[in-house]
Amino acid sequence: MNCFYKVTRMAVVALCSITTLYSCSTDLESLNGPSTGTFPANANEAQMGLYGAYQNISKLDAASTPIWHVMDNITDIGYARPGTNYTSPITSAVATDNTLANKPWQIHYQTIARCHTVLDNLDRIKSFMTEEAYKQLDAELRFIRAYCYSQLIELYGAVPLLKHSVDLSSASVPQTPKAETEQFLLDELSAIAENLPVSQAGFGNVRASRVAAYMLKARVALYAKKYTDAAAAANQAITLSSGIHDLTAFNSSINFAGKDHTAGEPELSNIFGHTGFKTSKEWIWVAEYNQAIPGNTHNQQYYSASRLGKGVCYWGPTQDLINTFQCKDGLPITTSPLYDAAKPFENRDPRLDMYCARPHARYAGYQFEPATSFSTVKNYWPVINGQATTPSNVTNTDATNAYRSFSGYLWRKPIDLADFATTSVSGVSDLNVGIFRFAELLLIYAEAKIEANELDNSVYEAINRVRRRALMPDLPSGLTQSQLRTALRYERKVELANDGLRWYDLRRWGIANKVMNGYIYLNRDAKAWTKAVLTGFDDSYTPIYNRAEAIKYFTSQEVIYDDNKDGLWPIPKSEMDANKLLKQNHGY
Repeated sequence: MNCFYKVTRMAVVALCSITTLYSCSTDLESLNGPSTGTFPANANEAQMGLYGAYQNISKLDAASTPIWHVMDNITDIGYARPGTNYTSPITSAVATDNTLANKPWQIHYQTIARCHTVLDNLDRIKSFMTEEAYKQLDAELRFIRAYCYSQLIELYGAVPLLKHSVDLSSASVPQTPKAETEQFLLDELSAIAENLPVSQAGFGNVRASRVAAYMLKARVALYAKKYTDAAAAANQAITLSSGIHDLTAFNSSINFAGKDHTAGEPELSNIFGHTGFKTSKEWIWVAEYNQAIPGNTHNQQYYSASRLGKGVCYWGPTQDLINTFQCKDGLPITTSPLYDAAKPFENRDPRLDMYCARPHARYAGYQFEPATSFSTVKNYWPVINGQATTPSNVTNTDATNAYRSFSGYLWRKPIDLADFATTSVSGVSDLNVGIFRFAELLLIYAEAKIEANELDNSVYEAINRVRRRALMPDLPSGLTQSQLRTALRYERKVELANDGLRWYDLRRWGIANKVMNGYIYLNRDAKAWTKAVLTGFDDSYTPIYNRAEAIKYFTSQEVIYDDNKDGLWPIPKSEMDANKLLKQNHGY
C-alpha cells in the first residue's frame, strides 16, 4: 500500500465505505451532493471525505485509460483507433451523447459535490481540530474544487458555479460566465495557497501542496490570458519548489535514442513509471491509483501497448508529431544538415524515442516493426528475464493484426516495463498519472513572460532547462517575441506530448481552426519517405506538407474544425433534461 494513505488496512476499508456512500444514487444528479446527515462528525470522517474527493478524480477515463492520456489523441499529435467517441471530436461530429465529452462533466461535478459534503459542515468540527489542520483541510478541498472548475470551463465554457451543495428541489442552476468563474478560481487559489504545506511529498504528491496551488493559479491565469498574474504565480511556485521539485534527468536509456532495437529500449520508469512516482522530484500533483481500493485501477498499459506486448494499440502519435521533433542541432528536419530521410530517426531530439515508439526500435521488450516486410521480429524477454543471452524470433503480429497501430507509432510515456510480467500485461494497472509536473510549470512561466513581452533571461533559462534535460542545445540569444513564442510552442508540443494538454493549447492559441482543418498524417504501414513530403513549419511549429508528395507514403485522416462549435464540448443531454436553466453550447 503506497504513501497516499500511510495507514492500516482499516483506513482503506473506511475510505471504501465513504466511496460507496458517495457512489449512491445521488451521484446520478451531478449537481446534487449526497445527504449529509451528521457527516462529517469528526476530523477523521472529514479526512476520509477528503480522500474520497481525491479518489474520485481518478475516475476520469476513457477506454479504461486515464483521461490525461486520452486528450492528446484527439488532436494533431495523437490518434486513436477510429470510432465514434474519438473520431467525432476531430471531424466536428461530437454529439450530446458522446461518452468522452460527457464524462468530465459528470465526474467533476461528482467530485465537487464530495468536496461540498465536507466543506458545508466543516465549521461544526472546527473546535475539535487545531487551527492549522482545519485550514489545511479546508484548503485542500477548495483546491480540488478549483481544479475541477478549471477543467469544466475549458471544456464547456460557462457552467454552473456551485459554492455549496444543492438538493434536488434547487438543482436547476444557471450557468456562470466563464470570466466570472476564472476570477473566482484566481481569488480562491490566492486565499488558500498559504494554508497548504509547501510540499506533500510525504503523501506521494497525491495531496495538494502550496506549490500545486500556485501552479494551478498560474495555469488558470495563463488560459485566461492574464499573463502578468500567470507569470507571478508561476514564479512563486518555482521559488517555493527550490530543493523540493525539479526536473529529473532521463535515465541512461537515453543513450538508446536514435538507435535500433539491438542497442536497448528507451524507457521512462524513473519519471513516468512506478519508481518515478515514488522518487522523482518532477511531480507536483498526481492522480493516484491503488489496487487495494475497489475500482481504483486502469488498463492504459493494455490499451497503449503493442500487439506483441499484449496490448491493443489503441493510441499512438501521428506522423505530424514525429516530423516535429528537431534534430540534435536544434534545427527543424527541413533545414538541418543532420537529417537523413533514409534514416529519419537518427540525430533527432531524444524525446522522439523517449516519448514515442517508432519502427526499428525496441518497445515493450520486442522489436517494433509495423511493416509487413518483417514477418518475424526479436523477442528480448528471454534476455531481460535472464533466461537466455540472445533474443528469440517471434511472428510479427504488430504488422499482421487487423487492429495494429493505426498511426504506425505508439506512446512510451504511459508504459512501465514493471507492469509487464515476463511477456504479458495483466490488463490492470495502478500506475499513477501525473497532473502537474515541474516541466510544465517552467513552460507556463516562460509563455506568460513571452506573451507579456517581458523577454528577459529568465524566459530563456526556463525553456533551456527543459531542453538541456533532453540534451538539446540552448536557444540562441536575442530572439524576438515571435521567435520565442515559436520556440515555446515547440517545447510544449514535444515535452508535454501525451500529457493531455494539446487540446487546450490549440484552442487558447487560436490555431485549432488551422491545425485541425485539412489532414493529419499517419504511417500505419511504416513506409519510408522522402524529404520532399515537407515544405517547412509554421510559426506554431506545425509541419507544412506537400500533399501531392506526402500521400505517396502516408495515409491521412481528414479533420474538421468549426470555429463556431468545436472550441467547446456539448453539455450532456441528460444534464440539459435535468436542469432547464442550462443553455446548450452553440452548434449542438
